[in-house]
Amino acid sequence: MADKKDFYEILGLKKGATEAEIKSAFRKLAVKYHPDKNKGDKKAEDKFKEINEAYGILSDPDKKKKYDMFGHAGVDPNYNAGGAGGGFGGFGGYGGGAYGAGGFEDIFDIFGGMFGGGTSQRRSRTGPLKGKDLQKTISITFEEAAFGTKKQLKINKVVECTECNATGAKKGTSPKSCPSCNGTGEVKNVQRTPFGQFASVGPCPDCRGTGKVVEDPCEVCNGAGRVKKSVTITVEIPAGVDNDSVISIREQGEPGYNGGPAGNLYVVVNIKPHEMFKRSGLDLWLEIPITFDQAALGGDLVVPTLKEKVSYKIPAGTQHGTTFRLKGKGIQSAKSGTGDLYVKVYLEVPTKLNGEQKKIIGEMGKKVGPESYAKGTSFRDYLKRVFL
Repeated sequence: MADKKDFYEILGLKKGATEAEIKSAFRKLAVKYHPDKNKGDKKAEDKFKEINEAYGILSDPDKKKKYDMFGHAGVDPNYNAGGAGGGFGGFGGYGGGAYGAGGFEDIFDIFGGMFGGGTSQRRSRTGPLKGKDLQKTISITFEEAAFGTKKQLKINKVVECTECNATGAKKGTSPKSCPSCNGTGEVKNVQRTPFGQFASVGPCPDCRGTGKVVEDPCEVCNGAGRVKKSVTITVEIPAGVDNDSVISIREQGEPGYNGGPAGNLYVVVNIKPHEMFKRSGLDLWLEIPITFDQAALGGDLVVPTLKEKVSYKIPAGTQHGTTFRLKGKGIQSAKSGTGDLYVKVYLEVPTKLNGEQKKIIGEMGKKVGPESYAKGTSFRDYLKRVFL
């Protein structure tokens, strides 16, 4: 545990990072190292697990507070520096800020043993543990992201065995109290030193810290109390959700241990591109071609939105590349308000012309003199000044 990486460092943050900074860092790294994008890459898989573990601690205000105060010892009930072999270094906390391998109680116990005192009563190491967090990517359409939707998501995960009610024991039987630790889940080792007795406590190896042993295991889960299963979960996608957003579904991860809560499911949203619209936050962008006569004379332009089509009057003399803003015609979000629609027009020059059409355009060119083109006139004036 001493070699375990700092959770802030894993997310590329400094200690004291805000909730928004932690969430943003998690989103970026989770997408980068997601197993779906790094199939067969063991390093990426390990990194992904690190990221989820770090986010699980730092996104929880209570756990983050404990971690900031005591480091890994504050959030890991199994944290243990490992007995007498560590000498005075085994006290741990004075160097690492965690007050020892098992917290204050282990320190008092060690000193009590060294100077002839009794063993202090400590918190059980078999307390509830939260289950593993899971992450899954879901793809939705541009419109579904704009208006919100419900999706059925299938995931393979560990669930509690229904055959034995997660006890691990065969139906009709029950787990027994572990005889090695008398059901406490931990064993104590005492070693004599020149200073007195040195005591250390660790998980019981026979029951793996649970305090229970299964003599007649369940035939479905083989005594594990949990099995791998494909489950379907309904995901509520809120209106206005953006690409790479992470939706947290509480307690839809894997089940906890010893009565602990289940982990969370983090759903990363992938939005498919639209054939016409581009998006920036809640704003929409659209490019529409216009003809020469529309640009020169102005007129009504039919503009599609995600809900309907509307009419917008463009002024006479509209130039190529002009952008118009249609307020409130973007994406609506109950949380963040409503965006706008930005329409950029570009002049489309006709390419398939017959003889008569070419003649008409030629005559128009003669009748519409150079003075009608302000930018052209400015350019010609420049040529005269420089080269004539």
